[in-house]
Amino acid sequence: MDKPFRVPNDAGFKAPPISEREKNAIIGGVLLSMLLAALDQAIVAPALPTIGGALGHAEYLPWIVTSYLLTATAVAPLYGKISDIYGRRPTIYAAILIFLAGSVVSALSVNMSMLIAGRAIQGVGGGGLFALTQTVIGDLVPPRERASYAAWISGTWAVASVAGPLLGGYFAGHLDWSLIFWINLPLGVFAMMILNNPLKKLTVAARRRKVDAPGAFLLVTATAVLLLALNWGGSTYPWLSTPVLGLIVFSLVLWTVLSWWLLRIAEPLISLEVLVNPVVRTATIALFIVQAVSIGLSVYLPIYMQLFLHLSVADSGTALLGLMMGTVVGAMGSGQLVAHVTHYKRIALIGLLLCTACLVALGLSVHRPSLLVLEILTTGAGVGLGTSFPISTVSVQNAVDRAHLGVATGLMTFMRSLGGAIGVAAFGAIALGYGLPLGREGAATAAAAAASPTAFGIIFLGGAGCIFVSFLFFALMPEKPLQGAAEPAATVE
Repeated sequence: MDKPFRVPNDAGFKAPPISEREKNAIIGGVLLSMLLAALDQAIVAPALPTIGGALGHAEYLPWIVTSYLLTATAVAPLYGKISDIYGRRPTIYAAILIFLAGSVVSALSVNMSMLIAGRAIQGVGGGGLFALTQTVIGDLVPPRERASYAAWISGTWAVASVAGPLLGGYFAGHLDWSLIFWINLPLGVFAMMILNNPLKKLTVAARRRKVDAPGAFLLVTATAVLLLALNWGGSTYPWLSTPVLGLIVFSLVLWTVLSWWLLRIAEPLISLEVLVNPVVRTATIALFIVQAVSIGLSVYLPIYMQLFLHLSVADSGTALLGLMMGTVVGAMGSGQLVAHVTHYKRIALIGLLLCTACLVALGLSVHRPSLLVLEILTTGAGVGLGTSFPISTVSVQNAVDRAHLGVATGLMTFMRSLGGAIGVAAFGAIALGYGLPLGREGAATAAAAAASPTAFGIIFLGGAGCIFVSFLFFALMPEKPLQGAAEPAATVE
């Protein structure tokens, strides 16, 4: 039986003084903002060959993607703290404006260096939009109802994952590649217009404080160095090369200094109250692992389908919709069930066991490839993965007081993004050991053509093992009663 978790004195949810129409407008506006940031993770890839031909220096094309992911991941916790101090409206406006400024720089780029810089600026804004969307929803909706909105977030990601490549390919192939950045301007301005008035009514929960600038610098730098090492390892340089090992050691030193700093300063960037919270700790670690597996599967499943099911690149991308749609369905179902289930973390536990079983079956069946079996198993795995996202979000936000809502949500967003980066690196290390390509575009190489399905079996079974570890962290997570306006008429134990 779980031990009861102490509720902070000021943790009770208080609905802001806004109408239902204003609440829906805010939610629509922040989801549109997040769609902008999510689209820009997917829309660029199909246009890379065209961009390389226009700007030259095609060897730096990966940095167009890497620079965005690096800065977006690094700044997420910083936005949470800033929004707790100065309020959601000015912070989300700043994020949108930074994102749009990066879009303009990218669209006007005359060389590769300028485009990479523009993408890095976009990431600084995009990382804030990821974190602030869930934070603002946390301000508006009580935890008991909040999980259902997580399905909207998952749906937004799914739309971005599908629409991004289609738009990017169309703009680059039929119009002009710069449109993949210009399109952000009207959407961003529209989001700001929707959010302008209703966001004024969201009050600042934390008392006025200064931002921990040294802590912010250490966190951003340590994250950037680590992600750079993960990006270079196994591709640009061997994992055991001096540049990669040097970056990893430097990152560890920076993380150590950051830990020391957070322990000695009175008002740290990430409050110790948040860091030592058992719900936050276990839920964020579990989410970190889930995202690592989710991103790893999205990279290596298409390669497997191209090599052993003989699908084209386009068809393998379409076949990946089972995993993506399954994740959305799992998130929607989980979000709807939370309000009616007392022991809500069991939803995630059952889902993760389903995902584990599907990945084990997938790993054991790689020598007998079947598109039907693969679609069934990946859809089931996606459903299982999806159940964990609303549970982790609601659990973390429900476990902290409102003054720390932004910090806790930013930390969760950071761990999720970092998990995706490390997941690709970890699965990439396995792939590298078996001579597999490190990305979808390499599936047609001679080395890949000679690859054994055993390598994919190990990748899928490794993913199953990781998901089971995530299951254990969710099992250890204290289950704090969800705050809400009213108890449901009937609940399921």
